[in-house]
Amino acid sequence: MIREETIQVSGIRCERCVMRLAKVLEGHEGLTAANATLMGQVALAWDDERTSRDELVAAMARGGFRELQAV
Repeated sequence: MIREETIQVSGIRCERCVMRLAKVLEGHEGLTAANATLMGQVALAWDDERTSRDELVAAMARGGFRELQAV
């Protein structure tokens, strides 16, 4: 089942940051789409049988991008 979610992350300040985030997620098993904006919004789509939201968030965190919790 394909899941989609947009999450807010810290660490995106420029186009180079967006490219770095793309590199971090590139080739991630089960990820079907990822699109980041300069505002730090990352739209993700993934196959729930091959990866999880937590795995994707952890991959981004390893690249220096941390999820911002909703207030």
